[in-house]
Amino acid sequence: MAHRKLEPGPLVIASHNPGKVREIAALLGPFGVEPVSAGELGLPEPEETEDSFIGNAELKAVAAAKASGKPALADDSGLCVDALDGAPGIYSARWGGEDKDFGLAMTTVHKKMRESGKDTSAAHFTCALTLAWPDGHVESFEGKVHGDIVWPIRGAHGFGYDPIFQRTGDLITFGEMDPDAKHGLSHRADAFRQLVRACLKP
Repeated sequence: MAHRKLEPGPLVIASHNPGKVREIAALLGPFGVEPVSAGELGLPEPEETEDSFIGNAELKAVAAAKASGKPALADDSGLCVDALDGAPGIYSARWGGEDKDFGLAMTTVHKKMRESGKDTSAAHFTCALTLAWPDGHVESFEGKVHGDIVWPIRGAHGFGYDPIFQRTGDLITFGEMDPDAKHGLSHRADAFRQLVRACLKP
């Protein structure tokens, strides 16, 4: 099935998370796309009511495309911890409470892992990316990166759970990694490569 190509020009990033917007804007830089965040446009954040990463990404992208009249890109991503049976998963941001305090969220992950009694630190990040057009057409892609949860928190780069996630084969966490290096290795980069192949390269 042929994928729809994204033309150069404005693209709404359907996120109010500045770290996520910066990361996506950096990945889009080479493609003639002009990213503008949903926050800058004053678009509301829709309630994430789906039960999968792709479902929530599609919901956010479609809402932003229809509200703005421009193509929109949404990301739904999260940390899935084996000892917690895949939690926090799609609820990753909610583990930080109303203030989205990821210090609290990381502490909660560590505490629940200890309480689980399971002898594994394995985890993976998942990222679903959806491109949506104002006519309702969507293209969705899912990327993953595998690794382990480490404790204590290490590093001040990145955002979210990056300071407790160490990719398989690495000696440093995503929080200690140079952001440019992380852009090429992350779950978001994996999903983005799929999106580029399908929708951005001629």
